[in-house]
Amino acid sequence: MARSSPFTYPPGIELLTCSAEDLIVMKAFAGRGQDWVDVERIIVRRGAALNWGLITAELSPLAELKGAPEIMEQLERRRIEFEL
Repeated sequence: MARSSPFTYPPGIELLTCSAEDLIVMKAFAGRGQDWVDVERIIVRRGAALNWGLITAELSPLAELKGAPEIMEQLERRRIEFEL
């Protein structure tokens, strides 16, 4: 919740949304095809503004618990390919 931010949808409806970093963590952990497409789009849109230290710190232990270290490798490949 501390990293959430308000987003206003017309007409005047304000919702709290998760940070881009938290969304990447959730999408990468789920790891479905569309999730990876979404991760790529977030990387392109946010680029260097993303806090990769936070993403790694949050996702790494989850990938380990899931027994899926390839999640981190897939994310790093996308970071290199799509970060502008």
